[in-house]
Amino acid sequence: MNPILLDVTETIARRSQAAREAYMRRMEKQAAAGKSRAKLSCGNLAHTVATCCPQEKQQILDFTTINVGIVSAYNDMVSAHTPYADYPQQIKQVLRDNGHSAQVAAGVPAMCDGITQGQDGMDLSLFSRDLIAQATAIGLSHNTFDAALLLGICDKIAPGQLIGALSFGHLPAAFVPSGPMNTGISNKQKVKIRQQYAAGEVGKDALQEMENSAYHSVGTCTFYGTANTNQLIFEAMGLMLPGSAFVPVNSPLRPHLTAMTAKQMIKISAQGKDFRPLYRVVNEKSIINGLVALLASGGSTNHTIHLIAIARAAGIILTWDDFSRLSDIVPLLTRIYPNGTADINQFHQAGGVPFLLKSLADRGLLHLDATPIYGTMQDYFCEPSLENGEVVFAPITQTRDENVIAAPNTQFSAQGGLKVIDGNLGRGVIKISAVAKEHHKLTAPALVFESQDEVVEAYKNGRLNQDAVIVVRNSGPAARGMPELHKLMPILGNVMEAGHRVFLVTDGRLSGASGKVPSIIHLCPESVNGGPLAYIRQGDIIEIDAEKGSMRCLADFADRTPFQADLSADYDGCGRELFRLFRKNVSPAEEGASILFN
Repeated sequence: MNPILLDVTETIARRSQAAREAYMRRMEKQAAAGKSRAKLSCGNLAHTVATCCPQEKQQILDFTTINVGIVSAYNDMVSAHTPYADYPQQIKQVLRDNGHSAQVAAGVPAMCDGITQGQDGMDLSLFSRDLIAQATAIGLSHNTFDAALLLGICDKIAPGQLIGALSFGHLPAAFVPSGPMNTGISNKQKVKIRQQYAAGEVGKDALQEMENSAYHSVGTCTFYGTANTNQLIFEAMGLMLPGSAFVPVNSPLRPHLTAMTAKQMIKISAQGKDFRPLYRVVNEKSIINGLVALLASGGSTNHTIHLIAIARAAGIILTWDDFSRLSDIVPLLTRIYPNGTADINQFHQAGGVPFLLKSLADRGLLHLDATPIYGTMQDYFCEPSLENGEVVFAPITQTRDENVIAAPNTQFSAQGGLKVIDGNLGRGVIKISAVAKEHHKLTAPALVFESQDEVVEAYKNGRLNQDAVIVVRNSGPAARGMPELHKLMPILGNVMEAGHRVFLVTDGRLSGASGKVPSIIHLCPESVNGGPLAYIRQGDIIEIDAEKGSMRCLADFADRTPFQADLSADYDGCGRELFRLFRKNVSPAEEGASILFN
């Protein structure tokens, strides 16, 4: 084992001791109480089975069987979640055939950042994670369940489900993925058309045709954004079956994996022979395994927020300093868009998560004694296939495409995909793996904006034709709910292609699709709370060295007062008026941007 990885793990354990012990005591108390369904009153039970067929009634009222609670993020608008329409019936039938039962415990919201991007609804996106956690907990609070299956994939949804399920960590729980859509047009072509549209070189019809070709069917989007990062991390944490994250949505293997996951809940339930409650699966070691996989794959920057919140739900205190220390020792082992040209299907075909985990283990960068929901961590170096209608697993020892997953003893970069930036403007993160080396450093004047729309307007008016640090403030969680600022990527890409050097500095988000534009995001403390960004003025010189993790403004703030923007117009409409308490009580991004643990 790498000694720094061991030290980071031990540091987290020491830092978290009191919180983790309190969480464990709570879970052990809930587990010791025994089968909760057996303690329900006759009236409670009658309501529970009122809609069930006679066989299901008999099974649920038989306390020697297990009843699995399904928490589904199904809707027929979000492509990744549309396949879940039939999953509950599949799961129920498998369990019924094995003498057990399942019920849909809750349906949780599943908003798509691709739909709300640049719209008012994006201001609710990050907050939806904690709402989903609460909705998951409400569903499981009926206390009729012996295990939980989580049907969710995308940006805030799967992390929210896991946070909610951790409040019921005395139960086994697992994710059931649905898989990515088939590859449409290339990521390179997508970027080209978007930048051409931003520059006025093509019309909206061409842009719409391209977008329809990219996002064209059911299944997860194929670029390596937050949705697919969720899947990769949760497989690395042992929260789903080995090699199951990226099996294509229409593969004949997919329903067999769903059935196998349902059967696995029987085995690892308290009535089974291999009890594995969620609170034992999610611990310091599995969190580190997920974090290492994030760094090695150049995954979404959103997980510098989500992993912290997930860990906190399990009584584990994770910090950006832990990310930073591990990033120094974890190499970048994949090239997936926006860190390369390959999409998630090509990653899966090259060996996917199993070969990535094998490569990390060979480097001493994986806790092999972590407890997954299936087998051991060594089993997660295997990929599934169908033989005579049965799922079989075979080890994968070589990459099938060295341009997508590095061959043994090679790497694309000595450093992981994320870097923590620190200085007199606060602390933030950059997805350095997506940025060309020549754009890692810049000293330039600040151009200061209060929203991404102001930047778009400045671009249209020709005011961005220079080397500059583009500062977009008042976009943090307490200000606007921390919307993603993807309107900026095509236009700043065009500014770079025109020969100018730029850096984006913001307390907002960009997620996993930030691409080639160097962007320091999630800056803390945020400007609306008097953070350093509130003191910056037009023309201040900012010096950035992303390789060293440093950023500083050369101006003297001593005699300045913080700028206070009037954001009242952004707090009404599209449901934003209902989230006042979230904005008022949310923690900083560095602490998970959560209302649940603040």
